[in-house]
Amino acid sequence: MVRVTTPGVRLLPNAITVLALCAGLSAVQFALTKNFAMAIASIGIAAVLDSLDGRIARLLDATSKMGAELDSLSDGISFGVAPALVIYVWQTGADRIGWVASLIFAVCMILRLARFNTLLDDTEQPAYASEFFVGVPAPAGGLLGMLPLVAYLQWGEGWWSSQYVVWAWTIAIAALLISRIPTLSLKTVKAPAKAIAPLLLGVALLAAAIIQFPLVALLAAMILYLAHIPYAVYRHRWLAAHPEAWTVPPRERRAIRRASPRRLGLRRPLRRRVAGAAMRAVRLPRTGEPMRTPRETSQNGNGQRRRSWRQIGLRRK
Repeated sequence: MVRVTTPGVRLLPNAITVLALCAGLSAVQFALTKNFAMAIASIGIAAVLDSLDGRIARLLDATSKMGAELDSLSDGISFGVAPALVIYVWQTGADRIGWVASLIFAVCMILRLARFNTLLDDTEQPAYASEFFVGVPAPAGGLLGMLPLVAYLQWGEGWWSSQYVVWAWTIAIAALLISRIPTLSLKTVKAPAKAIAPLLLGVALLAAAIIQFPLVALLAAMILYLAHIPYAVYRHRWLAAHPEAWTVPPRERRAIRRASPRRLGLRRPLRRRVAGAAMRAVRLPRTGEPMRTPRETSQNGNGQRRRSWRQIGLRRK
């Protein structure tokens, strides 16, 4: 069956991308009027719209080269330029270091998007590469860069609102953007049929938490995202070492992981080595020697018990 797409429908993904761009630019306007809560909300709305435009384009078979370029431009402004300017405006009276940190963040975001576009044309990647991003993706990086501002709005002044802490955090997130650290991609996550009802309940609870405690929910989401990075690195390395698990479903992957002999990371005990007090109690025999008990090892050749220097109370020279 051939799907016919009308010209009006083909404009829908690009329209959503333009809305995301407008939301990101509006964050700067809200920051200039000192309305930082709305600035954070605008970048959050831009992140939601950015996650929808690509999926809608694929569902409607309305993907185009113009849409891909427009999406990259929107991401660079909404999650690179806008968060950097919001943080800079928040730190009123910031010195030159603050502007340098803002420039570094924006430039790293643009470089991250340029590398992402080049990796799309790479056909030599392994089968599991689609499950990971290279570095922190643009929407997550833009929100993570404003973590000190979110903490300030929730708890007020503190060490998290210090200028040097804010700029150090901004540069650290910029480094994560252009790093080679793998992070999980939600685009390839598939939920089983029996998990649909619990997931819908979780979505309802998440929506209630965002409505009642928006800043706390955003803080928790960002901290959980940072906490998942070590697991993503472990999973990436495990898949790279097990090619047989690249194209199998998750249930078979778990079976392969459980069958791995080094799953717990334990090593075989070293031969002929006994640690601690056990070394004095039992001496492992050399090759060809019979095993001797502790009583036999404490006797001399005539069968008489040999007195230890510890029992006599003398110090060993």
